[in-house]
Amino acid sequence: MDPIESPSSREAPRAEAAAPTSPLEVRILAVMAAARYHGIELDRDDLRIPQGEIPPPAALVEWARSVGLWARGTKFRWRHLLGVQAAGPVVVLLNDGSAALMVRADPARNVVWLKDPLAGPESQGIPVDELRLSQVWNGEVLLLRPERGTVLDNEPFGLLWVARLVWIEKSILRDIFVGSIVLSFLSILPALLVMVVIDKVVTYQSYSTLAVISVAVVLVSIYEMYLGYIRRQLMLIIGTRLDTKLGLHVFKRLLALPIDYFERTQTGAIMYQVGQISKLRDFLTGKLMTTMIDLVMVLVLLPILFWLSPILTWMVVACSVIIALIIIAFLKPMRRVFGNYLHAEIQKNTVLAESVQGIRTVKSLALEPQQRELWDRRTADAASWRQSVGNTSNWSQTLVSPFESMINRGVLLVGAYIALVSPTGVSVGSLLAFMMLSGRVAAPLVSMAKLIEDAEEVRSATGIAGQVLNIAPETMSPGAGLRPKFEGAISFKDVTFTYPGSKNPALEKVSFEIPAGTMLGLVGRSGSGKSTITRLLQGINREYEGTIKIDGTDLREINLAHLRRSFGVVLQENFLFRANIKDNIISGRPGLTLTDAVRAARLAGAEEFIERMPGGYETWIEEGSPNLSGGQRQRLAIARALIHDPRLLILDEATSALDPESEALVNANIQRIAHGRTMMIVSHRLSSLTECHNILVLDKGKMVDIGPHDVLVERCQIYRQLWLQQHRHLESYKSNVSHTALPKGA
Repeated sequence: MDPIESPSSREAPRAEAAAPTSPLEVRILAVMAAARYHGIELDRDDLRIPQGEIPPPAALVEWARSVGLWARGTKFRWRHLLGVQAAGPVVVLLNDGSAALMVRADPARNVVWLKDPLAGPESQGIPVDELRLSQVWNGEVLLLRPERGTVLDNEPFGLLWVARLVWIEKSILRDIFVGSIVLSFLSILPALLVMVVIDKVVTYQSYSTLAVISVAVVLVSIYEMYLGYIRRQLMLIIGTRLDTKLGLHVFKRLLALPIDYFERTQTGAIMYQVGQISKLRDFLTGKLMTTMIDLVMVLVLLPILFWLSPILTWMVVACSVIIALIIIAFLKPMRRVFGNYLHAEIQKNTVLAESVQGIRTVKSLALEPQQRELWDRRTADAASWRQSVGNTSNWSQTLVSPFESMINRGVLLVGAYIALVSPTGVSVGSLLAFMMLSGRVAAPLVSMAKLIEDAEEVRSATGIAGQVLNIAPETMSPGAGLRPKFEGAISFKDVTFTYPGSKNPALEKVSFEIPAGTMLGLVGRSGSGKSTITRLLQGINREYEGTIKIDGTDLREINLAHLRRSFGVVLQENFLFRANIKDNIISGRPGLTLTDAVRAARLAGAEEFIERMPGGYETWIEEGSPNLSGGQRQRLAIARALIHDPRLLILDEATSALDPESEALVNANIQRIAHGRTMMIVSHRLSSLTECHNILVLDKGKMVDIGPHDVLVERCQIYRQLWLQQHRHLESYKSNVSHTALPKGA
């Protein structure tokens, strides 16, 4: 039987596949077809691999997950493939780098049906048996399906959310619970053996009994050591998993928050609030788990204690209950002072973050004394509330300590009295056994009482973190929405937008249309709404009235991540990562190469200064870019925006930080940069917009006029006034030249 042919090694029967297709393209088309089955369109540009390289399963998994699909690359045997009950095609990754789609399995005939990714929807595939498939396939498959089981991702963050997260690990919790029960029973034996040694061996001088007991102690100790090791390993595993899941969830929710939240909220406050998760993590994997495990021991040991001495056992239980009542009585004042302490710490942390972020301004304006004074006040407030927390906790511990002593020393004294008064009541061996076991019971009971106090602190910390994590994300369904191929036609129709907390609209009834490939300038006085238009186009603010369309598609229907990846954006202030120049340029497309970075840098006018750097494109950029000038940072940002050849490019005051020479260089390249793409340029310098096809003039959020430079100078009063203000020196210069050129006596 001939081996199955891969789609890349033969001529496809369909007309549109007349030319052979490379294995790379076939593999990519197979994954796109499988995603399309689930209603998701994958963007080829989002696949992060070097050009020409066959994508490995890990890259394909990341590509699918970026649009909200569940994906997993794995290895199957033939029997696994036959047993697949997938709600959709399975991507079978072939040895030559191509792929096929398994559309169904027929265990009765021992065949699977494979479909060519290049075939049309009417194709049902061909049956393939194990022998034929094994000659071109080593077992690699890619499984895709819509994401499910993400209920926790959409629920409010809080203690209930954390409890459900813990419950996911119920199988490990069950093993820990069983191990704890066994260890609890084993912990009873040493105490009972001590009782036997005192009451039998010592009293009756029984060496044989002592030998048997010694062997039993050794065996029990070895088994207890083994079980203890296993239980600690399980606790370590569950603690690591919870820590990892919490960390991943927190960062995921943080990245999903809208940009305007970060613009309105101080960075220091956000960092401190999110940092409270560490308290929750330590509580879950430390005190809570340890106490819950010890509680199992209490449930096992209490019946034994009642058997040894009901009176002494009731003393232990009563003291533990009193301790719990004392701590509960202090919960309300503890909640109040601890909440104030957390608020003071947020304010303190905000000062620290602002001082570090604005250290250049602090140093240049000699603001160190003012910042120290502010820091001193915030530190004093935090210390004061911390002292209040300590005082409240100290009072509760002081009232609790006598009852803790009663559990230890009081039980011993009462037990000794009972042994003296009633020799048949408690023997010396029984008393010693009781003291050994009661310590293991009293400690968890006291810990449970104190756990209530710790839980109150964790509850407050969780609430503080939830104030950040429960902010509504930009989109509730990251994978939803259309992913069209953009040409660049933009349409605004009666668009009105007001920033939260503002009474006056930033844009009011703005309407305009530009075809694809247009270079549009945006001008107006400060606060006229220029940058607001670019923010709405990027989906940063989505609560607007009216309609915004790109190529006829409503902006709200477009997938948000796809929309932003389709834009190249250069701002007035751009952040560069702590990495080398090449990695900064290709940061949005890590699969690209140095050649792509050089091409983008040349287009942005950055090549000349990069080549003069000591390491060229490998030159390391430190945090804050201290080794680059403002103009150099700006040109690198332009190169980064151009790296993936976007169809839409936004320059928001992108040349404002450039020196005249650098600005002239970038402006000279703008015509080349704009070729084949729609460009929107926000600038106060009208001279950089004269070559634009159209210039949109805004004033107080309203559109005043739109047209080419020459037309606007003639008919638009606001534009003409702005132009004359910026070029008055040229008019004055021309007037002086004309005056000095006149002959004497004229």
